Amino acid sequence: MTSTARPSAGTLAPPTSPVVAVRYADGVLWAIDQTELPWRERDLKLTDAEEVAAAIKRLAIRGAPLIGVAAGYGVALELMSDPRPEALDRACALLREARPTAVNLARAVDRVAGAAAAAPSGERADAALHEARAIENEELAASDAIARHGAELLAHASRILTHCNTGALAAPGRGTALAVIAELAVRGTLSEVIATESRPLLQGTRLTAYELSRLAIAHQLIVDSAAAGLIASGAVDAVVVGCDRVAANGDVANKVGTYGLALAASAAAIPFVVAGPTSTIDEDCPSGDGISIEERDPDEISSVGGRRLAPPGTPCRNPAFDVTPAALVTALVTERGIAQPVTTDSLLALKQ
Repeated sequence: MTSTARPSAGTLAPPTSPVVAVRYADGVLWAIDQTELPWRERDLKLTDAEEVAAAIKRLAIRGAPLIGVAAGYGVALELMSDPRPEALDRACALLREARPTAVNLARAVDRVAGAAAAAPSGERADAALHEARAIENEELAASDAIARHGAELLAHASRILTHCNTGALAAPGRGTALAVIAELAVRGTLSEVIATESRPLLQGTRLTAYELSRLAIAHQLIVDSAAAGLIASGAVDAVVVGCDRVAANGDVANKVGTYGLALAASAAAIPFVVAGPTSTIDEDCPSGDGISIEERDPDEISSVGGRRLAPPGTPCRNPAFDVTPAALVTALVTERGIAQPVTTDSLLALKQ
């Protein structure tokens, strides 16, 4: 795996269209190293499944729809150098284990692997690449549709609070929740975005603020613990977040801290809206109790920027996600329409 600095490295890019977080060209998957943003815009050159899995695991590539697309290409890259069934199995195992919570990753791997396995041995790489491209195109179209549906739902909300990063750095195209926000801005009904810092890795501080700046959307950054108070004070019209997995009953797994925002929104009687493609709905998972919650390195919370903050030996828990019960979700916005209320039946209708 190698990296290449972009010409604009070190500075925020001027307002423009959304970034392109991953792109495939001539046997290489190029990916923005999101761990370096916003200080440097640097591309990773990924050439096999192991490199793609490593980039996903360390969050250089992140966001449920985006890691699904990247993993699909990772399978194809591996088969380009070794089309044997053993290589396919090895690539799938590496990629599936990179991050366990987002269902998009496993589904993309299985889908691309299935296309490859069904092809003659000499055509497996081409079949895998074709399927990976199809997944990317589907997610691009989904992003545009989510933006439209969400903007129609929230036409009267001008002050939006959002959590973590859900833009073009998390999903192909404009993103998911941030795509809705961007569409509201285009339509002229958005006055301001309040973005949480999203501890411990500060995806809101580093990535959402970066994307909002590029899009010239007015925003303010807050610490995570300020969100509930601002919601209660009436400073927020709606909360809009993304999702990493939606269980069959509508329970939503998302960036840790989402559950608290849902509780605050419910208490303030404002909409709590989740935006994501139907590929995040896991009909095989009955409820949020069945969602595997990734526990990450404790150093992510005991240190910042390589500098230790907690006393040596301090015990830490670092769950990367939490689960919000369906009853707290006002609506789930997808490319196929809106589930409102969010129930087993409304989700099933979307999937069908």
